[in-house]
Parts: sequence; C-alpha cells; structure tokens
Amino acid sequence: MDLPLIHLASVDSTQAFLRRHPHLGFCAVLADRQTEGRGRQGNRWESAAGAGLWLSVVLPASSGVAPGLVLQRAMTAAAQVLDPEGRILGLKWPNDLVAWKAGRLVKVGGILGEQVGARLILGMGVNLTSAPEISDRAVPPACLQDLGLEFPSIEVLAIHIINSWRNLTQNIQPPFRWPETGTPIRWEDGQGTCLGWEPDGRLKVATAEGIRRLSAGEVTGLGQGG
Repeated sequence: MDLPLIHLASVDSTQAFLRRHPHLGFCAVLADRQTEGRGRQGNRWESAAGAGLWLSVVLPASSGVAPGLVLQRAMTAAAQVLDPEGRILGLKWPNDLVAWKAGRLVKVGGILGEQVGARLILGMGVNLTSAPEISDRAVPPACLQDLGLEFPSIEVLAIHIINSWRNLTQNIQPPFRWPETGTPIRWEDGQGTCLGWEPDGRLKVATAEGIRRLSAGEVTGLGQGG
C-alpha cells in the first residue's frame, strides 16, 4: 500500500492531527515542527524545526499481533532504515530507540501507537541534528548526528520508514535490546533483574516479591538498577 504523505510546516502534534482528521484514511503526516509533541506517560518531546523527524502514520490494524509487539517491530524497522548496517541503534524496552555513547545508554527516539477501530495510528519522533538537554532522565536524550549516523532529507527518510512499516506481522529483531537477560533494572515503583522479553512485548522481571511481567503502561523511568 502506497500511503500519501502530508508535509506540514508546523502542527501541535502529528498524532493529534490524524486523530482529528479520520476522513484522510490511510496516510502519513510529517511535520517540520511540533508545538505540543508528547511521548509515553505524557512526557513532552521537544520538536524544534529541522531538529528531528516527527512522523505519524495511519495503517490497517494488525490482527493477531499484541499492541506492544507492534510498536517494538515498528521501531526496529525504523532502526534498520536509520542504521542500515546495524552498528549503533537498538531497542530499549518497551519501544525506545537507543544507542551507547561514551559507555552510557542514550535515547534518540520514541514511538506511540493507538488503535481506533480498524486503524492503527503510529507516531514517532527521532532526534536527528540536536537533542534537548534533560537532566532528570534515566536515559538522557541524544541525536543521530552526534552518533555519526548520516541520513538523507527528512522527507526521503520519512518515506523509507513508512515503507518499512508495510508489514509489521514479520518477526524482525533489533541489533541489540536493553535490558538484556540478567541486567539489574529499576523503575518508578520497583526494581529487579531482567529475565527476558516476552513474545507479546512484555518484560519478564524477577523481583523480591516474585516474577512480574511488566507492560508498557505500568512502568516509567526504566533504568539501570543497583
């Protein structure tokens, strides 16, 4: 399916734009700047003009695939476009685009998804040439340029990513995942040791109270444990 691409100079958020205009059907929206971009758990995502890729796409909902897994596959597919050799970019649970920089995990992008009837709306933000300075994040922001990755024009990049999302039923794997099995982790109201990523996209964790399977909606601030 070839999706029409709408390119806007500025918008509150590409995700909100598509929610307001269901009559547009299956399509994609790219913005040079967002004034009210949002990440998971309502976190604000800086969206300065020309600094990043701010993209949302309406696709047919994937039947039989867990929502969390769809987001992980979509971000993995985008990582393959942004880092074709698979040298730098990986996936941080549940669906953040990350890399290692000077021995520390940094975040370069994130993705949101919501299903509305038979429509799946995916919204992704990636820092391309700059990243906001946020001191209180477990995984601080970074940009692709600082990691030495090159990329074409934003519109060409968006088209490649849209094409990579044509079939999210495929079981594609990221170059690396964080946390790996055995990694100590902590989050807002808990801590434990990662036991692996579940087939439905949840994270299996050993805690002092027993085994837990974490879903994206119940965890904020996942970072390295002590």
